[in-house]
Amino acid sequence: MTDTTVPVYRDPNAPVDTRVCDLLARMTLREKVGQLNQRMYGWDAYRRTADGFELTDALRAETDRFAGLGALYGLFRADAWSGVDHTNGPGAQDSAALAELVQRHVIASSRLGIPALFVEEVPHGHMALDGTVLPVNLAVGATWDPDLYERAAVHAAAELRARGGHMALVSALDIARDPRWGRTEECFGEDPHLAARLTEALVRGMQGEPGDGFAPDKAPVVLKHFAGQGATVGGRNSAESELGLRELHEIHLPAARAGVRAGAAALMSAYNEVDGLPCSGNRALLTQLLRDVWGFEGLVMADGLAVDRLARITGDKVSAGALALNAGVDLSLWDEGFTHLEEAVERGLVSEETLDTAVARVLSLKFRLGLFERPCSTGEFPSPQQGRELSTALARAAVTLLHNDGDVLPIPATASRIAVIGPQSATSAHQLGDYTAPQTSGVSVLEGLRQLAPPGTDIRHTPGCALTGGDFSGISEAVAAAAGSDLAVLVLGGSSARTPDTDFDANGAARNAVSEMTCGEGVDLAGLSLGRAQLALLDAVTATGTPTAVVLIQGRPHVVPEHAGALLTAWYPGPRGGEAIAEVLLGRAEPIGRLPVSVPRSVAQLPVYYNHKDTEYGGYVDAGAEPRYSFGHGLSYTSFEYGPPRVAGNVIEVDVTNTGKRHGRSVVQVYIRRLITPVWPRTLELHAFQTVELGPGERRGVEIPFGTDRLEQVGAVEVRVAQSARAALAVEPVVVRLKA
Repeated sequence: MTDTTVPVYRDPNAPVDTRVCDLLARMTLREKVGQLNQRMYGWDAYRRTADGFELTDALRAETDRFAGLGALYGLFRADAWSGVDHTNGPGAQDSAALAELVQRHVIASSRLGIPALFVEEVPHGHMALDGTVLPVNLAVGATWDPDLYERAAVHAAAELRARGGHMALVSALDIARDPRWGRTEECFGEDPHLAARLTEALVRGMQGEPGDGFAPDKAPVVLKHFAGQGATVGGRNSAESELGLRELHEIHLPAARAGVRAGAAALMSAYNEVDGLPCSGNRALLTQLLRDVWGFEGLVMADGLAVDRLARITGDKVSAGALALNAGVDLSLWDEGFTHLEEAVERGLVSEETLDTAVARVLSLKFRLGLFERPCSTGEFPSPQQGRELSTALARAAVTLLHNDGDVLPIPATASRIAVIGPQSATSAHQLGDYTAPQTSGVSVLEGLRQLAPPGTDIRHTPGCALTGGDFSGISEAVAAAAGSDLAVLVLGGSSARTPDTDFDANGAARNAVSEMTCGEGVDLAGLSLGRAQLALLDAVTATGTPTAVVLIQGRPHVVPEHAGALLTAWYPGPRGGEAIAEVLLGRAEPIGRLPVSVPRSVAQLPVYYNHKDTEYGGYVDAGAEPRYSFGHGLSYTSFEYGPPRVAGNVIEVDVTNTGKRHGRSVVQVYIRRLITPVWPRTLELHAFQTVELGPGERRGVEIPFGTDRLEQVGAVEVRVAQSARAALAVEPVVVRLKA
């Protein structure tokens, strides 16, 4: 008689742990190993046909190898590396059909019907055709607005799940300590507290309220990279790091700790090493700290090919896979090492119990996503218009006014002739940042000004030069345009745009910078100056005497001479960034961004982050040590005055007055300086921040939770409230004595 009893793991009403245990008990060693592998590039799993999509022999070979598939990376990824574009890849309308085609094959290939996890890059929006592109993380950091970012994360998760994707890889944990590093654009900034608040917002937005499961429009987040990858020596990608435990815990771990507390489903172990041990083989980091101390119960994924790199330590890839699994890695990415885990168990390099623990984490996530009941997407693609509005709102909030001598900005109504000049002025392609799918539309600064400037405004344009190189031939035309105008808008900067002729490493990092690429993964700089022609263009335009506003569209702080009357930075603001920048230039929107990183005067000063150790050293003999613009700096079209702070219990109170003639927003920044500590303190530490919007002449009392429980010390601290880190050093502090 046939047994028709439904297996426990198929019962949606059974607890997740019970379902996992039941399924594990039914699996062979080979099937278990298959669940921990994410070997394929997703774009190799399909090909477009006249009727839709068909599966490839490469996918069939992969599912045959382990009688199923644990996870698949980048099924929807589109960029120069994958070679996927609008001619051959899935768009918003047919992605779900492709996901269903692949998933049904995976389930049919599995004896137990186990679905695959579809893992996607969502660094600033889903990296897929027709998806919403958000400003890069450095721009998000400049908004100092976790609530706005959370709303954008909600939208990004909904897009991902509507396509049929499941997990979102998002950079959040790297702290920008050296702006020469090409991945600076992926960081929220140089400060651990700011990064922690934005990481919490990301997790809340993408995953929703913590619980046993995920809603159909929510996506588990893989926070990357854990940990200390922003401390790379010399600003060189994947270089060694020189991190002591104190620096690791004070600077590079708070964002990860915040993400774990917020309920992050997964973390990605970083490429770098800590005290000589690579993160993907570091049991002290991935198990003893992350799981035993922090109580993290989620998944740890290795970065691309990071497990195989461990063979340099272990001697071969079999033992490399065992080292990573024993350290706490659960899921590999493109590695060979994890494909040999069956052999590693048989050789006694790793126990089957350890293997089962990792498999249980993978299966648990699949159950929490409801993939056994709903293996394919059933949701509708969210409103593209809403996505564009959120992207523009983030871009607008990130625009930061660094200086404005003579009130060059906002552009006065009397400026009837405006020259828009520079290599970034008429293109949106270089506004996007790295990890961006091909785009079919965008708004440049030139287009934004032409759309929004008062009727009758004469807007003339010339690029002047390219982003890179030393071709000065277009400068004379730019000079003529500026000289004949009432005001010049000079749009300069860098680019992370990859092209098909880029030479890529096996993990997708650029091996060589081509065309006008000056930033992004694998594109590190020894110097921070703009291109030679850009600097010559800046000199020539400002020499005309025409009032000039410089706009920097960049992925890292560049060193720019202060020739111009006004200087804005917008980071990489996304495809509609030109509209947001134009709004600020014209005064239709206030510049409300604040610097998430300090801007150096020269590369020779590095490092210039504000929260260095509080030692009494001066400047150099030939130059000062202070940055040109400090962390937290940003001007408005109005002015603000802060009263003395008052500390009442666990609340800091300060009166803020708008002393100017326009409505504006100020970011009230609370810094502490530790006076009595068991170890040497830092000069300042950002402890809290809150925004306040005020009309002309308006005054308001602002209350900010102080949170003394996070100080982790007994003694005394100075509390300083100001509009930037540099300003905080000059204000009168309030001394707070903490009780044991």
